[in-house]
Amino acid sequence: MAVVHGGPGAPGEMAPVARELSTVAGVLEPLQIKDALEGQVVELHDVIEKYSEPPIKLIGFSWGAWLSFIVAARYPEIVKKLVLISSGPFEEHYAAGIDAERFNRLSEEERIEALDIIEIINDTATIDKDKTMARLGRLFAKADAYDPLPHENEALGFSYNINHRVWREARELRVSGKLLELGKEIQCPVTAIHGDYDPHLAEGVREPLTRVLKNFKFILLEKCGHEPWIEKFARDKFYKILKNELK
Repeated sequence: MAVVHGGPGAPGEMAPVARELSTVAGVLEPLQIKDALEGQVVELHDVIEKYSEPPIKLIGFSWGAWLSFIVAARYPEIVKKLVLISSGPFEEHYAAGIDAERFNRLSEEERIEALDIIEIINDTATIDKDKTMARLGRLFAKADAYDPLPHENEALGFSYNINHRVWREARELRVSGKLLELGKEIQCPVTAIHGDYDPHLAEGVREPLTRVLKNFKFILLEKCGHEPWIEKFARDKFYKILKNELK
């Protein structure tokens, strides 16, 4: 099996999931470094072909859920099971309130800091945007969590360029409807696992995918934010469900 990180441009955050799954099977942990959507699709395909014996079970988190979805549609012969964890919504109208919900969950001081960071990032004179973007990511990660256990952030760094370029293309794919249409090409069973506190609305995953996928299961975790493996009330149930889905 392979776990596919979120971001884009923030590899490493799923390391705890990879370690946990390694107790039951061999696990690949591809680190996407290409700065274009097509580049990341080909990159993931090539890693799977080179370092495993396809078809494999593909587990994608957040942006990695979309990337895994695209790869499973493009190369159905190499994926035998697809698990989408905390995926972004598959239709644009479901995404409208994500940032607003995040800001509502931050303190006044944190909201001011987040707005300052966004202004710095949007300033063309800013040279090093990686660290600035990483700080914004930490603020949003706090807003995304319901009741997190003490944990270490294992992301290996953050690339603004990868995030900006890949996300721009990915959003265009969603806006055009082409992202969801790809689901019609997926041949393997698909399971989506989502937290009820995730600002990425669960309905934005469940409803569209129910319409296009042939073999789809949706599982909602209570008292759970965007990263189920760090959640006090959902962590154990998440791992139990995930391992069961990967049998």
